[in-house]
Amino acid sequence: MKKYGLNELRKMYLDFFESKGHYVRGSYPLVPQNDKSLLLINAGMTPLKPYFTGQEVPPKSRMATCQKCIRTGDIENVGKTARHGTFFEMLGNFSFGDYFKEDAIAYSWEFLTKVLEIDPNRLYVSVYLEDDEAAQIWETKIGLEKSKIVRLGKEDNFWEHGAGPCGPCSEIHYDRGEQYGCGKPTCGVGCDCDRYMEIWNNVFTQFENDGNGNYTLLDRKCIDTGMGLERLATVMQEVDSIFDVDTIKSVRDNVCNLANVVYQKEHNKDISIRLITDHVRSATFMISDGVLPSNEGRGYVLRRLIRRAARHGRLLGIDKHFLAILTKTVIETSCSAYPELKEKEDYILKLISVEEERFSETIDKGLGILKDMIDEIKQSNKNVLAGENAFLLYDTYGFPLDLTKEIIEEDGITVDEDGFNKAMNIQRTTARQARETSNYMGAAVTIYNSIDPSVTSTFVGYENLEYSSKISVLTTESELVSEIKEGDKATIFVEETPFYATSGGQLADLGVIKSSNGEFNIEDTIKLIGGKIGHIGTMLSGCLKLEETVTLVVDKERRTATAKNHSATHLLQKALKNVLGNHIEQAGSYVTSERLRFDFTHFQSLSEEEISKVEAEVNDMIQANLSVDTQIMKIEEAKKTGAMALFGEKYANDVRVVSMGEYSRELCGGTHVANTGVINVFKIITEAGVAAGVRRIEALTSTNALNYYKDEEKLLHEVSRVAKAEPSILIKKVETMLEEIKALQNENEKLKNKLAQGSLGDVMNKVVDVKGVKLLAANIPDVDGNGLRNLGDQLKDKLGDGVVVLMSKQDSDKVNIIVMATDSVVKLGVHAGNLIKEISPIVGGGGGGRPNMAQAGGKNPSKIEEALSAVKVILGEQIK
Repeated sequence: MKKYGLNELRKMYLDFFESKGHYVRGSYPLVPQNDKSLLLINAGMTPLKPYFTGQEVPPKSRMATCQKCIRTGDIENVGKTARHGTFFEMLGNFSFGDYFKEDAIAYSWEFLTKVLEIDPNRLYVSVYLEDDEAAQIWETKIGLEKSKIVRLGKEDNFWEHGAGPCGPCSEIHYDRGEQYGCGKPTCGVGCDCDRYMEIWNNVFTQFENDGNGNYTLLDRKCIDTGMGLERLATVMQEVDSIFDVDTIKSVRDNVCNLANVVYQKEHNKDISIRLITDHVRSATFMISDGVLPSNEGRGYVLRRLIRRAARHGRLLGIDKHFLAILTKTVIETSCSAYPELKEKEDYILKLISVEEERFSETIDKGLGILKDMIDEIKQSNKNVLAGENAFLLYDTYGFPLDLTKEIIEEDGITVDEDGFNKAMNIQRTTARQARETSNYMGAAVTIYNSIDPSVTSTFVGYENLEYSSKISVLTTESELVSEIKEGDKATIFVEETPFYATSGGQLADLGVIKSSNGEFNIEDTIKLIGGKIGHIGTMLSGCLKLEETVTLVVDKERRTATAKNHSATHLLQKALKNVLGNHIEQAGSYVTSERLRFDFTHFQSLSEEEISKVEAEVNDMIQANLSVDTQIMKIEEAKKTGAMALFGEKYANDVRVVSMGEYSRELCGGTHVANTGVINVFKIITEAGVAAGVRRIEALTSTNALNYYKDEEKLLHEVSRVAKAEPSILIKKVETMLEEIKALQNENEKLKNKLAQGSLGDVMNKVVDVKGVKLLAANIPDVDGNGLRNLGDQLKDKLGDGVVVLMSKQDSDKVNIIVMATDSVVKLGVHAGNLIKEISPIVGGGGGGRPNMAQAGGKNPSKIEEALSAVKVILGEQIK
């Protein structure tokens, strides 16, 4: 059997199915599109769910992909065994109502035995217990011996995931030889040992599960297959595990070089080597698809992968930041199949380095605190870490829960996960709720799900703001209808529409739909799965009927203003790259007719100089009056021209490229101006951070920017009027006024000190002795907090060694309190902070502080003398 590299095997598989009439497309992003049922793509068929359900029409009835996947359900086992990993590639061929069992089985057998030339004698298959059809195909069509066909139950050979399409499956297993077996006489397909490795799974999607265990035959049967690329490479390269496969071994070897260790020499070190190797692969691909580290959702998955890897690097003795070095290896070994890795290399390396650095800043302190927690647990003869302590490590020191569990497990300690979950913040709770699902696609079922999947809408709004088309579907909020009347809330679908639906960060067009029979006001335009565009609104007058030809009229002023802002975001992104660097990537946008918001990847706030440079460059390009041109191109051709693509976006083969002269080129489906001069002017109004590694700029263009300048000018003249100075000398006037105010404040403080001194009287005669410690407790009327502190310092100096407690009534309902203790009495047990905690509640307040000084306030001046009387008793209790 010839040995093939992982990259070779991927190409061979896709080429084979292309020769069988399959439409071959690249991997979908790891971030699911229109699917709330999961955080990350975890199977080859997952991005194709709309094709299986019939919600969308596939580009061809047979497809083949190699899909990037991430699964973290058994993350705690990654590294501990050579079987487990979080990142993998899934080869898959799919049929949507085209071929079925016989062809699917034949294709899999042909590829394995003819193309890869695997010895058929080493292949076994399993089928579902009741699937006689599949068993017969294997025996009569393929010629497999009956003894090599194993029937297994529902748990092993029936694929289903709650309600939705499902069906039996047939797996192909490769016999790796006795050396991988368990030695039991019963060892065979289905055994838990490593001898019989499943390499291919043919799922025959022929039933619909209603969610209650009731199955009905599908009218359109489908094929969903899966074959793990790394697992196939393990077989073809005749190595022990996925960590020995050529591309993964390159990363593994690099880990060993950095740590100066040898693989398979020491068990604990092997755990760390494998874990780092796997996690850095996952992190690299997640970042390339636009996932950012955070404390919720998929961002939390990424953060814990990076931080687990960083920690295990320390366990191996790597004493420097190293993840970016390994990331380069991942990129080098995978970029031939995933060119986006090379395209985004600067950004990926920067982000992973920043996250590793941030973790390094907190991990030492966090580990020290965790060690103290562990010691305390051991001393109390317990074996559970309190949930609130685990949350403290998570929230303050960036320790993912599973990292804490992994560390304390080494000391035989578990964590109170219920307590941890109770202490979790609102963001995590919200994120969990956002993942709750109610159907196969993870979204609530709406009336739109009842629309015929063949219904589509064509957008004609690039060239038209008014267009006539036929109504294809009418819905109210609860049902499909044939007519809508005055006052009805409804959604209208037409065959062709000039209305832009909210997408790509651009807000929807508004306007009206009308005919001689009635008028409908459009309040929102939405894009639905399957290429449908819905116009949501209210029937203003008359009625509209199904199949009626109507005129759709877009609000021109709103569209024009929105187009100006959208075109400005393209100029802004390019200017940011030029000023700040190539690591800049769009992380989100929100474009309305009023303003634009642009989120981008950057790791520190912009200086005033950088903001000015960006703003000036955008305005220069506006004044250059660059022509804005659009062109439909093949995706690969577009990328070769340097067109910028959005992270994690699902692009079709044909894409729309928007060019602004030679300055900017992006893949974009939005609406734009004809030339940049139309934008008129661009003004940045805010720049701020919105998440780790993400900054946000808000800006205005055209009339809105001019109105902003007018408002600023009006404010300037108003301030000038109040300051009694012309705008040209306003700064100098304000500086002079601030100097005068400062001088007056200083004079005021001096006068207040004089008054306070006058209020003191002969206060030193109030000094008393408490267990050998001098105590001065006095009521000084009408002195603020600062004045009281100054008096306290003076009296402490006069006292020499001892305690000073001063209270003062200010206004009618305010009490200021100061407690000071000299170092000598602190050594005797006196604590100013604890003392003030006990006396401040007497005057209706609270406060605290250090052993030698504390401040507090209160709301009940009538209790001042009572509080002062209590000081002597409390102080006596403190003195040792």
